[in-house]
Amino acid sequence: MWMKSTPIWLLLLSVSAGVLSVPIDRDAGKQEVKEEAQEEENGDTGLYYDRYLREVIEVLETDPHFREKLQTANTEDIKNGRLNKELDLVSHHVRTRLDELKRQEVSRLRMLLKAKLDSTNVQTLQMDHASLLKQFEHLDPHNQNTFEAKDLELLISTATKDLENYDAERHEEFKRYEMLKEHERREYLKGLDQEKREKEEDRLQKLKEKHRQHPKVNAPGSVAQLREVWEETDGLDPQEFNPKTFFKLHDANEDDVLDEQELEALFTKELEKVYDPKNEEDDMMEMEEERLRMREHVMKNVDTNKDRLVSLDEFLKSTEKKEFNNPKEWETLDTKPVYTEEELQRFEAELRDKEEELKRKVETLRQEQELLKERGKALEAQKREYQQAVLEMSQRQREQPAADGRPPAGPHGELKFQPAAQKAGEEKGPAEQEVQNNLPAEPPQNLPQHT
Repeated sequence: MWMKSTPIWLLLLSVSAGVLSVPIDRDAGKQEVKEEAQEEENGDTGLYYDRYLREVIEVLETDPHFREKLQTANTEDIKNGRLNKELDLVSHHVRTRLDELKRQEVSRLRMLLKAKLDSTNVQTLQMDHASLLKQFEHLDPHNQNTFEAKDLELLISTATKDLENYDAERHEEFKRYEMLKEHERREYLKGLDQEKREKEEDRLQKLKEKHRQHPKVNAPGSVAQLREVWEETDGLDPQEFNPKTFFKLHDANEDDVLDEQELEALFTKELEKVYDPKNEEDDMMEMEEERLRMREHVMKNVDTNKDRLVSLDEFLKSTEKKEFNNPKEWETLDTKPVYTEEELQRFEAELRDKEEELKRKVETLRQEQELLKERGKALEAQKREYQQAVLEMSQRQREQPAADGRPPAGPHGELKFQPAAQKAGEEKGPAEQEVQNNLPAEPPQNLPQHT
């Protein structure tokens, strides 16, 4: 369970990572709301070391001493590393568990490095893990076996920095998505004849116009936007709108702050005015970018201490500003493009370069495949020659006994003898032939007769 008075830990773990926020169902009861809020808190931060970060925090919070120091520490104490020295005072079994977590993380990073080197065909006789691990900033690569105060400092500072840049990376990813969509649209139209191309361009333009015809969207965080949630989501009388009560209602996990997911849940009604997943013209990726822009707008105007959380005091002060009652009209994504034509051209040039690189790789793979086929044919020919040689050798072995005069042998080497009675017309053996040769061919003629 995360501590209520430690916003830095909530900061490290409250980024939504693209998870869809949903309105809170008040009729389901407070217990269900708490369970949903806890599930949302467990959402992935999007950091590649998310699991390691979570497990370290969970282990640290099992130590009573560290938990007590954590409760009294403020955001600056944690960011500046003043809390790191308390690591030396935690219990032995906590330190042992932290050491084990670090060794597991180092092992995981080593596997990632090996996979990366294998994918790039980089052959190294002996991998220098210590040097390669330096590219990972969330742990101390020089000490790969024990979790020290420096590891906690690096983990907090790196996660804070990465999460601060996370939204910018999401915006850039969305821009590339939009440029790819436009590139594919243009390539598709190029493949059509003039008549079909004109019809398709007209159809796409009508879809775009249909998407723009939506009700007015209230500025996020304005009194009009909050009253709409109060009335339609919470089912309360708009004339009885109370900012403090509103805050308590939407603090789903009752930690006295509105985190980013709780804020994004407030924008669902506004987003439904513009986007419908059933409509071909409405892009759900654009809806999530719109949600992100709304949350950033509120944070910019309400989150005065920049901890990515809205406290009750910050929320109430924002309702006293002029912009709360008279905000500027909210401009949705369809009012202006998110990229310039120059950016699109650079993106398309990048795509062409990647396509050429892929073609080269395909050609290389094709040549390697042909070479493997030729080698396969040569091996098959050698196999046939070997089989023929074995067959001929076996034949010679079977014929050998008859040639040297030895009795023929059976399949297991046993001798085979001829039966005593020879068949008529069968050739005689050598001894019988010699006796036969010494006998006269005919009985002698004209022998003298004796009386």
